[in-house]
Amino acid sequence: MEEIKLKISEDLMEELKKFPDLKLSEIVERALRKEIEERKKTELLLTALNKILKGSKMTDKDALKLGEEIKEKMWKRYEAEGW
Repeated sequence: MEEIKLKISEDLMEELKKFPDLKLSEIVERALRKEIEERKKTELLLTALNKILKGSKMTDKDALKLGEEIKEKMWKRYEAEGW
């Protein structure tokens, strides 16, 4: 098994000292695995989107305009629902 070294702030270290039963290596490993999985999902989504949009004639300006229209409509919907 490989080892890694990490630096943490003094205030976090003080908090950690309050919980000596924490298994830091397990916590860090879970966090790293989660981050890697999230990045893999993002890569897959971006790859799929690039394939879908490959032949698109929509410009960046068109996409921004569409995004603004969607945001405005969603805002109105949330207001109507009492958000």
